[in-house]
Amino acid sequence: MADRRPRKDAARNRAAVLAAADPLFARCAHPDDVTMADIAAAAGVGKGTLFRAFGDRTGLIRALYEARLEPVRARVEEGPPPLGPGSPPRRRVLALLDAVLCFKLDNRHLALALEQTGDASPYRTDHYERWHALLKELLEQVPGGADADFTAHALLAATRADLVAHLADGAGLSREDMRSRLAEFAARTLGTED
Repeated sequence: MADRRPRKDAARNRAAVLAAADPLFARCAHPDDVTMADIAAAAGVGKGTLFRAFGDRTGLIRALYEARLEPVRARVEEGPPPLGPGSPPRRRVLALLDAVLCFKLDNRHLALALEQTGDASPYRTDHYERWHALLKELLEQVPGGADADFTAHALLAATRADLVAHLADGAGLSREDMRSRLAEFAARTLGTED
């Protein structure tokens, strides 16, 4: 019974930290404004708890990002059309890009923090590799498609957090305008439907 207590506390502390970090990143003006001390204080835990649970700030950001991303991933892998399996590949490509863009719009401070960590390429993260692999697979099924690997990278580049933040916050584009522009760009890239 004594063996279970630390694991239960660790799980509770991890959940408290993620719950506390979420609104801090959502409200911040810049991702660097949120410190480990801020998160620890908001969660009611010591900084040592953060480092034991997540390793470092990047690990914490990655865990929070993955937790927020899980519902999107589930809709892509198991959900109904047009995003989930069962829709034509071209429609799934457009729906996937829209879902990624909306996720980045809703989570841009957190996504920026993750993309700016500098410890590794954003193109080598688990979530990017999953989106790229799925998009590449779908593009390979679109009739007349060109280089699926490069096209998947190019389309995902249009959803990078720094570009999304620039267009939304700097250029003042609305969510609907960004969504329609990305859909038009992707549709032109894919060519006409057969």
